[in-house]
Amino acid sequence: MATARSSDTDLNRAFSEANNQAADLAGEVTDAAGSAYKQVVGSASQVAGATSKAARKTSSSSEKALRGTIENDPYTAVLVSLALGWLLGRMHRPL
Repeated sequence: MATARSSDTDLNRAFSEANNQAADLAGEVTDAAGSAYKQVVGSASQVAGATSKAARKTSSSSEKALRGTIENDPYTAVLVSLALGWLLGRMHRPL
């Protein structure tokens, strides 16, 4: 009987130790996942900021180019606008 009780306590001790190790490992994995999440959020924020800045620069330069074309060549700008409008209108009608 003493051997059976000894093996039961050894088994319980082994399960307890395995449970503690699993809890420690889960904590480490949680910490690592939290750290990775923070890095991803930081990187995404930086990319979004850079993209927004680039979009503002591009739209600003496109607006300047369009404004310059309209001011320097108003007749050409009107003809191009009419041609684009006509083409877009023809896209929705059959020939």
